[in-house]
Amino acid sequence: MAGDAHVGIVGTGIYIPEKRMTAKEIAEATQGLWTEEAIKEKLGFDQKPIPGPDDGTQEMGVKAAKECLTRTGVRPEEIDLVLCIGEEWKEYPLTTSGIYIQEQIGAYNAWAIDVQQRCCTCVAAMKIAKDMMIADEEINTVLIAGGYRNGDFVDYTDKSMSMMYNLGAGGGALIMKKNYGRNLLYGTHIVTDGSMARDAGVLYGGTVNPITRENVDYAYKSLKIFNEKHMKDRLNQVSMKNWFYCIDKAFEKSGIPKKQLGYLAVLHFKYSMHKYMLEQLGLSEEQTIYLRDYGHIGQIDQILSLHLALQQGKIKDGTVISMIAAGIGYAWAANVIKWGPAQ
Repeated sequence: MAGDAHVGIVGTGIYIPEKRMTAKEIAEATQGLWTEEAIKEKLGFDQKPIPGPDDGTQEMGVKAAKECLTRTGVRPEEIDLVLCIGEEWKEYPLTTSGIYIQEQIGAYNAWAIDVQQRCCTCVAAMKIAKDMMIADEEINTVLIAGGYRNGDFVDYTDKSMSMMYNLGAGGGALIMKKNYGRNLLYGTHIVTDGSMARDAGVLYGGTVNPITRENVDYAYKSLKIFNEKHMKDRLNQVSMKNWFYCIDKAFEKSGIPKKQLGYLAVLHFKYSMHKYMLEQLGLSEEQTIYLRDYGHIGQIDQILSLHLALQQGKIKDGTVISMIAAGIGYAWAANVIKWGPAQ
């Protein structure tokens, strides 16, 4: 079976909170470190969604999953596995988000597990879903879903954190099916670099630095770059190289020439990097979507980009797509998808 099986994407679901934080408001929050113009032009976003009172991490995953079920027509009882890509910052620590999503959508025949690789989690989960479906005869339909609101931890007065000023909030979901006959996921390649495993993270709230009376006022704004020089130097040395390597390897594994790439589903990062990547890949702005009005919703970005591109007609039958991602730790990933009927 493994030699003949394939896995396709059935559809997507997105949940974006109504509240927005504008570039002007972020500039004000930096207390003079950044101007509104610099945030728009250099960091590359005009606004970003921020969570409302009912927009918990798990709850946003549920909302996205329900929309995905509605849009695809897949029944909850068809789902065999839920892979949750939601973040660890959630309503209640040590609860398994995938199991909560499973219950809330009525996927009573499924089992669930949480997957974590920061902003690379979606691309990694898609590979895991495909590999598990091909390896296990009992798994035919997989829901990938989760929420993200790590922007809660950002201290805008911390100059070293400017690369994370764009962190927003939202939820995303997609459903994958074995032998679906359409929208095939081909090769994926992932690289991780453990030399940066503790260069960034939330400083307070774990076992090393528990939240105390003394630090409680700033513990919840303690997403930090612990080792700024090492992280910056290392990223400058390897980041783009690793990204292009992942893309090349994903196409090589897929048996599809890279020149056929027609749409890049890319996370939000500063515009100069975005433009450089398009130039290196020989793509135009029409072959991607720059998430200027969304900022960076972590691992939800790739689902959001696919979702918007389908709505805008940028992806049609025959379009070759690559989703690319990167996450602190550090990780880089790329995959290849061909939209439309399997050939």
